Amino acid sequence: MNSRKKVPMRKCVATGEMRPKKELVRIVRSKEGDVSVDPTGKKSGRGAYLSKDKEAVLLAKKRNILSKHLEANIDETLYDELLDLIEKEKRQI
Repeated sequence: MNSRKKVPMRKCVATGEMRPKKELVRIVRSKEGDVSVDPTGKKSGRGAYLSKDKEAVLLAKKRNILSKHLEANIDETLYDELLDLIEKEKRQI
């Protein structure tokens, strides 16, 4: 019997697209209110997914989407960290 493994899908909060979880990056707010990038996708806390795409990150920054979704203040350095992460992954391909 040929059984295919189900691919977990998540929705990008900026673009609204459903994509495989591996194509997205998770941003998490801990119980203490700290917001950080979660590359493993396993940290506990409230999470939001963003496409690994420069335009999606810039759109989220412009519209303040992460702040609204995570109900926390988002530091500008988080967006810089996301853009750096995307650039590093593109270089590895």
